[in-house]
Amino acid sequence: MKTVGVIQSSYIPWKGYFDLISDVDLFVFLDDVQFTKADWRNRNAIKTPSGTRWMTIPVGARQNRLIHEVALPDRHWAMKHWTLLKVNYSGAPFFKQYVPLLDDIYLGEEHSNLSAFNQYVITRIARECLGITTEFVDSRELGAVGHKQDRLLDLLAKARADVYVSGPAARVYIDEDRFEEAGIRLVWKDYGNYPVYQQLHPPFTHHVTILDLLFHVGPAAPDYIWGWRSHEAGVAPPSLRDARSASVEPEKSTR
Repeated sequence: MKTVGVIQSSYIPWKGYFDLISDVDLFVFLDDVQFTKADWRNRNAIKTPSGTRWMTIPVGARQNRLIHEVALPDRHWAMKHWTLLKVNYSGAPFFKQYVPLLDDIYLGEEHSNLSAFNQYVITRIARECLGITTEFVDSRELGAVGHKQDRLLDLLAKARADVYVSGPAARVYIDEDRFEEAGIRLVWKDYGNYPVYQQLHPPFTHHVTILDLLFHVGPAAPDYIWGWRSHEAGVAPPSLRDARSASVEPEKSTR
């Protein structure tokens, strides 16, 4: 049984994105589709003393382009974002542990387009910070044809998927019967009930970049993304017991 997930690449996405990656055998970056302005593709949120703040990669206003066609500007934005992270998270318990990685991301290898940059960052965080062993592939390598759901089903067929894990937002346009007809089991990802943790800048919110979680809990991050589920019927590890004591009502995700 081969489990597959398919999502557009995003700029240092939130923990739920990595949760879905960890659920599948093959994760497909769907970057040969329309780029959407003011979306997760080129921005994400961080916590600051004055509230949640967007970090946005400036990519211009042109609408008619695919994600992999979005060129990156000079490195000024990268220096600015790295500075924002230092200013707002240097006091977090595990910030220093990730400085070498972020130096590489923001000051190291240059990438010509948004897709290449996003995929590079996501893959490194998944492998090096979260221990995820999922295989990654760019959708262009699979050569899917058709439009919308037809194209998705063709992509899954070419990926030899037996199970497709989808984010809950796709319920509004996915026809579940089509997947049954194609012999692919459709599973809806549940992003609810993640444990909270102590953030430097309250009030707590789940919907920020994965970096927020890494800076605050370090190597325990997988426990706060998927590990907590395996402990629901037993005794949670100390990191999660501490989190439960500070539990708040979970937020609804639109991702």
